[in-house]
Amino acid sequence: RKLPPNKRIKKEPIKPFPMMKPIIEIKNLSAGYDGRTVLHDVNLSIYERDFLGIIGPNGGGKTTLVKAILGTIPHSGTIRYAPELFRGGERLIGYMPQISDFDRAFPISMQEVVLSGLQGRRGFRSRYTKEDRAKATALLEEAGIADTARKPIGEVSGGQMQRALLCRAVIADPKLLILDEPTLGLDVMSREAMLEELQEYLDSEGTGGAPRSVLISSHISSDLEKFCDDIYMIDRGRIVLHGETDVLLDSYGILKVDERQYQALDRRYLLAGMREAYGYRLLTNERRYYQENYPDLVMEKGSIDDILILTARGEKL
Repeated sequence: RKLPPNKRIKKEPIKPFPMMKPIIEIKNLSAGYDGRTVLHDVNLSIYERDFLGIIGPNGGGKTTLVKAILGTIPHSGTIRYAPELFRGGERLIGYMPQISDFDRAFPISMQEVVLSGLQGRRGFRSRYTKEDRAKATALLEEAGIADTARKPIGEVSGGQMQRALLCRAVIADPKLLILDEPTLGLDVMSREAMLEELQEYLDSEGTGGAPRSVLISSHISSDLEKFCDDIYMIDRGRIVLHGETDVLLDSYGILKVDERQYQALDRRYLLAGMREAYGYRLLTNERRYYQENYPDLVMEKGSIDDILILTARGEKL
């Protein structure tokens, strides 16, 4: 039988400069709330020009990881921020929270929401300049919601609010943009439009030609499959898998076999499995090996959801 290709289960994305250091490097991170540990021993790196996805089920630890990176919750382990992430005393990280974290009853206009993204630079008591207001207006126009600028946030749709929160996250020209479930509650077309806006933001240059990076946390795998170069899967507070998106989708597969086929199967390259009514559902990262050596078996190309479910919930083989 043919030997499988070199394994690429866990591989750092190819960088233009091999010696490039990450702008954020996380090592052995644990974090939680009220004495309860939610994240366990997480290791993760973010580089310039990364479009990095964090995928996992609700309650798996994605938001806790985001808050630890932002420094809003206590943690153990280390989070190293590169000097390039700072301009004077300002940290060049933009943040788009989940829409549910925003109080829609608060008496503030859409333009004021966008302007609040400058508070890290201006301070809470500083007045916004004419230039600040012009930039907020321009961002609302680019987002297609200029007509909502003076409306209270309680009077706009969820999709319009999401776009305003994205404008708020980018108004200060951050070097790293972090988004927590940015497409939650949006229809397919609105999700696609927002992700394309993020790709355009990543491809453009910041102040002085500075490269940008995006970290997006989501439980909607189809969003990350299309746009993210690299994916970390998190479940029950642990990173269960990490790989380049193209490698994961190209190399991984799902075998569906009955008991007889399972017993006759070479299991060296099976990662996890689940018992089903017909027999077994098996995850492999060597899809071509089984296609070439077992052509009569049912083999499906694994989606990110399939890989996550079987990695996190399947029995290890």
